[in-house]
Amino acid sequence: MKILISNDDGFFAPGLKALADAMSEVGDVTVVAPNKDYSGASNSLTLDRPLVVNQHEKNIYSVNGTPADCVHLAVTGLLSEAPDIVVSGINNGANMGEDTIYSGTVAAAMEGFMLGIPALAISLASKHGAHFDTAASVAADIVTKLKTGKFDKKYLLNINVPDVDIGELRGVHITRLGARDKAQGVLETKNPRGQKVYWIGAAGDVKDGSKGTDFGAIANSSISITPLKVDLTDTAVGTQLEFLSR
Repeated sequence: MKILISNDDGFFAPGLKALADAMSEVGDVTVVAPNKDYSGASNSLTLDRPLVVNQHEKNIYSVNGTPADCVHLAVTGLLSEAPDIVVSGINNGANMGEDTIYSGTVAAAMEGFMLGIPALAISLASKHGAHFDTAASVAADIVTKLKTGKFDKKYLLNINVPDVDIGELRGVHITRLGARDKAQGVLETKNPRGQKVYWIGAAGDVKDGSKGTDFGAIANSSISITPLKVDLTDTAVGTQLEFLSR
């Protein structure tokens, strides 16, 4: 099995190393990841300048571009053969609810999915980063089970793992995206030159963390696996708008 690994925290991130080490027990690993932290980059592609690839070790490359850039470049040009799966992570922090829209971790996996390759996004649901080994073990176990061939659909899975010792996990839940309240307002301050500058405000509190959601699973110390799709069409609203076409 050929496994392409990327992330949004950068090729130097401890979560990526833990993931690559675990995946090397499952298949042949190639890492193509950003050369710096691109958290929050979402699905952006770099179109205003060329991308530069640097090789650091055998099958470990960094790119001066976004997570989506890395996977797109790897699949469409850098690799001699397409990977069997794209695994993105391990993100230092959760990617749940609306976070998935902004997440570079999810975007790297989604880019693989849109190029016809099954893909996983793996996140450790805490900023403490104490148990990357737990998330890496979970990822390896899931990929091992998926490669048996019993599940043959193309998939895009968003996986969040509690930041606990593996023995403290309370099972696996197949979930839907939860929801947050609206984000906090921007923070206004001044830089050393006296110019007014703004920081994006923090994410909103959890609005829907009920049973069956990703937030709910993590609160229960369970692994959350949320299958995602790319189609953003709101068919219900489309039906109500039929009058516009008459």
